[in-house]
Amino acid sequence: MTALRQAWLPFVPLALLLAFAGCPAPEGKGDEKAASGEASEAASEDEKALYAFGASLARYAAGMKLSESEVESMEKGLEDALLGRPLDVDPREYGPQLQKLVAERRAAAAAEEKTAATTFLTEEAAKPGVEKTPSGLLYASLTQGTGESPKATDRVKVHYKGMLRDGTEFDSSVQRGEPASFHLNRVVPCWTEGVQKMKVGGKARLVCPAELGYGERGVPGRIPAGAALVFEVELLEILPEVAATAPSPALKGAAKAAEEAIKAAKEAAKPAAKPAEEPAKKAE
Repeated sequence: MTALRQAWLPFVPLALLLAFAGCPAPEGKGDEKAASGEASEAASEDEKALYAFGASLARYAAGMKLSESEVESMEKGLEDALLGRPLDVDPREYGPQLQKLVAERRAAAAAEEKTAATTFLTEEAAKPGVEKTPSGLLYASLTQGTGESPKATDRVKVHYKGMLRDGTEFDSSVQRGEPASFHLNRVVPCWTEGVQKMKVGGKARLVCPAELGYGERGVPGRIPAGAALVFEVELLEILPEVAATAPSPALKGAAKAAEEAIKAAKEAAKPAAKPAEEPAKKAE
């Protein structure tokens, strides 16, 4: 039985109840059908939501390359636990084995990805117009800009698309319909270096080895460990820094009062002075 069908089962009694309880006279069959249709639609939406919930759990097994039979074993464990059935194995007992399995599978997947990424980077570096920097970044200008180039500490506004080596898109400000703004020294090294080579109004393609992207960890469910990444970036603007707002007189007064209160509390917490006789006693 598929997960989708299992998600439907809890809503069957509700649909039947709404369809048949208080069945009206024959002339009201139109209303009955409408109510039944609404119940079915609501159940279908819940079914989709539950399916999405199940799909979201898959990120915890990202990178393990599970076979169909292994997925069936996971489904069985999930089903038994959710329905309160006796479990075939104790999860606490198998915790170490599970950790070992996950680590081994992810390490194997990362090694495979790194091998494929190396081949991909070599092919990309050989393309016309591609510049390879000492860090390993592959930079290609798509459209020359005419404005200034940003510094690492600048805040920029960009449109971009992020893709895996096979073209799978994992992030896009273009798709969201809204440019992104951030400081260049607060993003992955590939961006910090690559966007500084651009001028405002320009577009570029950045191909990033894993060490300039998300490294050996990746982003579970989105970016494999050890993955080479491709970004197409349009530099829209170098944003001015937001000037610090001077505190109001009221805030200054409150800050001073708080400072004085802290000082008084520290003074009160100091231990009392020792009696003058103590040093004399110790000297004896």
